[in-house]
Amino acid sequence: MDLVKLADSILAGDRRALARAITLVESSRADHREQARALLERLRQTPRQALRIGLSGTPGVGKSTFTEAFGMMLVERDLRVAVLAVDPSSARSGGSILGDKTRMDRLSRAKNAFIRPSPSQSQLGGVARRSREAVALCEAAGFDVVIIETVGVGQSETVVAEMADLFVLLLAPAGGDELQGVKRGIMEIADLILVNKADGDLRAAATRTCADYAGALRLLRKRPQDPKGFPKAMMVSAMTGEGLENAWDEMQALTDWRRDHGFWEGRRADQARYWFDQEVRHALLAQLDTGDARAALDRLGRAVAEGRMTPGAAAGEMLTTLQEVRPTG
Repeated sequence: MDLVKLADSILAGDRRALARAITLVESSRADHREQARALLERLRQTPRQALRIGLSGTPGVGKSTFTEAFGMMLVERDLRVAVLAVDPSSARSGGSILGDKTRMDRLSRAKNAFIRPSPSQSQLGGVARRSREAVALCEAAGFDVVIIETVGVGQSETVVAEMADLFVLLLAPAGGDELQGVKRGIMEIADLILVNKADGDLRAAATRTCADYAGALRLLRKRPQDPKGFPKAMMVSAMTGEGLENAWDEMQALTDWRRDHGFWEGRRADQARYWFDQEVRHALLAQLDTGDARAALDRLGRAVAEGRMTPGAAAGEMLTTLQEVRPTG
């Protein structure tokens, strides 16, 4: 693969080249990983930055419908929009349906839009492990906004906040018990809570839900990276488009404030350090699949299962073994 030509095509905004590059970074083959690292290093000095928006929400809340309506609004404003939609993978087969592109028919045909569905591959929070690298590729390709749409909502979903500048939680109108169903952890990292489907017969319920969450947000500890009034809850309708422009205005206002007060670059630096730590941890775990380490893991696992060793003692021996084992190749 000609990485120089691929990098130049990405910088020129070639969407096919971008798709090939994302396929490369998602590959687990050792030679592909090496090529992906070389490509990303070549693109690293590109001074392009997109607004990265992490989007999460409970299943059925209308994330894909919202993403298409929101993305179309941005495209109509002459912005280039990339959507990285993470689909759930089967725990049995590892496969994914990858149907997000078919659910965003209008946006997928827009000239200034790019949609890439990716399998979650059982990653925590439904964020594919290489989504962060895909975001960097989209930035290099000149996209103004990158939306990372995740598969669901939960405690582990907060990993998306480590690759996004803004974290948006999308919710549907519901009864009073809905507030109990959203984990405090994800509430604490949300920059905007958008109550979707605020139209027709559901508008009254959406108004109540929005008020409930606005009240809950006021009880959370004030974050230094937030101006007065943030985080906040708002109502939107992906079907009618109502509230989408207001939501975008609030996102821009929050982004501008963070840039002006030094929180933007600081946050990105913290995220880079976080992903460095994650890469190191993943590499260490990968050593467990090498020949000698794999044999030791199987042997000690049998000893624990048969009651001949305690899990703690076996783990200690395994760590000693890892220190002695040197990866081959």
